[in-house]
Amino acid sequence: MASDLFKATAHELSDSDVDANYRQPPHNMEAEQALLGAILTNNEAANRIGDYLREEHFFVPVHQRIFAAATKLIERGQIANPVTLKQYFELDDSLTDVGGAQYLARMAAAATTIINVEHYARTIFDLAIRRGLIDIGEDMVNDAFDANIDSEASKQIEAAEQRLFTLAETGQRDSGFVDFKAALAQAIEMAETAFRRDSALTGVGTGLTDLDSKLGGLHKSDLVILAGRPAMGKSALATNIAFNAAKLYQQNNNEGSVVALFSLEMSAEQLATRILAEQAEISSEKIRRGDMAGDDFAKIVKTSQQLFEIPLFIDDTPALSISALRTRARRLKRTHGLGMVIVDYLQLLRPSGRQADNRVQEISEITQGLKALAKELDLPVLALSQLSR
Repeated sequence: MASDLFKATAHELSDSDVDANYRQPPHNMEAEQALLGAILTNNEAANRIGDYLREEHFFVPVHQRIFAAATKLIERGQIANPVTLKQYFELDDSLTDVGGAQYLARMAAAATTIINVEHYARTIFDLAIRRGLIDIGEDMVNDAFDANIDSEASKQIEAAEQRLFTLAETGQRDSGFVDFKAALAQAIEMAETAFRRDSALTGVGTGLTDLDSKLGGLHKSDLVILAGRPAMGKSALATNIAFNAAKLYQQNNNEGSVVALFSLEMSAEQLATRILAEQAEISSEKIRRGDMAGDDFAKIVKTSQQLFEIPLFIDDTPALSISALRTRARRLKRTHGLGMVIVDYLQLLRPSGRQADNRVQEISEITQGLKALAKELDLPVLALSQLSR
């Protein structure tokens, strides 16, 4: 049996010495041994799981080293089996307690088929994710107990969310190669959608007829940059696009979408006032000053009731980092079905890592992060940008 391969060492505690309440991190020794045995028997097994399983996903350290060594040989085009790996592990102290290099041969001999290799790999991967969750949970508790005056609770929440999303993304299957037939079917489906729509849009509508006719709407996975000099109306245009797309979605029109507007320059109240003034056809200056007649105020109240259910979400956090923006967009995608992201504006975002050597590198990192977000969440991202002279 595969479970008999890994012998208890002299340093391990016997069952009677272990407290009944003691809990080991979740793992499956048999699955790890069965997977490694299948790989050593038939290297093709590694190709089936190599796109998401990594050595750190194994619980037993020696299994991590065996998987890493076997994978490295296979990537070089060499054969990985007990004979070729023996020279790497013959004098390895970590294998001494389990029988030395002969442990490799016993695992290969115990393997009978590679049919279940993906099932074993997914089991190992799932248990590794569970161990990661335990680590994050322990760190969250320890950080929360830490009374560091420089560490705000909101920052701890943001860091925990970032770690959780990073863990969730770890090991997800890459898209890899797509058969042209599948890509062609998607293209035909998109063309059919446009054909059935009266407006002939294939993307998210902006509500601006001329712009939609030229672009066909804002398309999924696209990063669109709206650039211009200061005070040229970029924010007003972006706000109109956000509102129009959300309104189309509210009207059960498949041309619209749920919209997230990250406003790093204007507050949510200012944006709401701008939208309210435009829809009520009353000057925003009059609304701010309270210079309105009774009919005007009644009109504002009626308009606000109509706008109450618009699926437009505004985040006016200043100096937001690109990683925090991605985290919040992912959360909104999961909870409300986010369909478009608008950023006002690009230069006010902060890079995720350390400060770059110059501003050009920082903007490049931010732009790459927004493009990655568009592809990851499969939605259009509209980013405003200030142009210098």
